[in-house]
Amino acid sequence: MFKSFLTRLTQFLVGGLFIFSGLVKMNDPVGFSFKLEEYFSSEVLNLPFLEPLALPLAIILVIVEVLLGAALLLGFWKRWVLILLSAMIGFFTFLTFWSAYFNQVTDCGCFGDAIPLKPWESFYKDVILSILILVLWWGESRIFSGWPKLLVQINLVAIPVLCAWFSYHVINHLPVEDFRPYAEGLSIAEGMKPAEELGLEPPQYEVVYTMENAAGQRQEITSKTYIDQKWWEKTDWTMLADLSRTTKVSEGYEPPVHDFSIMSDYGDWTDSILNLDEVWLLVAYNRAKTNEKGWANVLPTVNDLSLAGTPYLVMSASMPEELHALGLPTDAPFAFTDETTLKTMVRSNPGWVVLRKGVVAHKYHYNDSPH
Repeated sequence: MFKSFLTRLTQFLVGGLFIFSGLVKMNDPVGFSFKLEEYFSSEVLNLPFLEPLALPLAIILVIVEVLLGAALLLGFWKRWVLILLSAMIGFFTFLTFWSAYFNQVTDCGCFGDAIPLKPWESFYKDVILSILILVLWWGESRIFSGWPKLLVQINLVAIPVLCAWFSYHVINHLPVEDFRPYAEGLSIAEGMKPAEELGLEPPQYEVVYTMENAAGQRQEITSKTYIDQKWWEKTDWTMLADLSRTTKVSEGYEPPVHDFSIMSDYGDWTDSILNLDEVWLLVAYNRAKTNEKGWANVLPTVNDLSLAGTPYLVMSASMPEELHALGLPTDAPFAFTDETTLKTMVRSNPGWVVLRKGVVAHKYHYNDSPH
């Protein structure tokens, strides 16, 4: 009795968690593909040839995740589902451990932007899931599979079809639910305020120095120890500056909007843009990755805004000349912004973000560009 209860409880817990995790990422497959690009980069797994495949891989992974979760709940293909679940969780456990140990990817993207997890939190989550999957192997014969056969068949056909349609929809428009700090209704200016301005405790950081003596022995010390023990007076020790690193020693409030700035040839426009009654921001984070057909949709909007006298600004990490080649008017106001910030603002390249007094009023995919 206990074995059946524990197995079935685990069955519904793991199945539900896989479905939830998949659906959250499916809501924003473009964002998940950015996370995969981080893992594939030369600094992490050194698989740069996979970076162009990040988006299709992201779509396939989230659909498989939801389908496996549903198949587990339905008790269908028990052995194959357990094998695939074990392989998937084994791979991601390795990935999250690598990320946490080497501190290379600060958020695994397991639950998208809805529930950001720190590297070690992601790893511990995968360890717990691994244990739960072992429980399922232990009680494989007790996994519940008493659903009507027709219901199971309908679900296993309908789920991948609906998942593919939903993924197609959000890629060609925008995420249905926006969990980022640039979501409609949120103030960018408020999101930029530091902890001190809000009367909150900021996170605390400490520098760790690597010292080396004449015998080649090395020792790591904190900046506090360096000062308290007057290490600069120890002439037989030398600081290896290139090995210095900064570590977080305590958590605290961090502004959700960071690295946001609007720089032009005339200086910093950030405050002036955020104070405008209304301004349309045409976000095109990278010319090399832009959708050229998308420009056919946004250029008429640019023309309409110019005729109406409505302020607009092109924001990109690329050079303006590269965008002029796509048909952007040479007199269009242009500013540089960090590429990661632009990718976070709107999941469309190009895409529109409409601000009113620094508050995000609307966001448009290039397929929905109003004109």
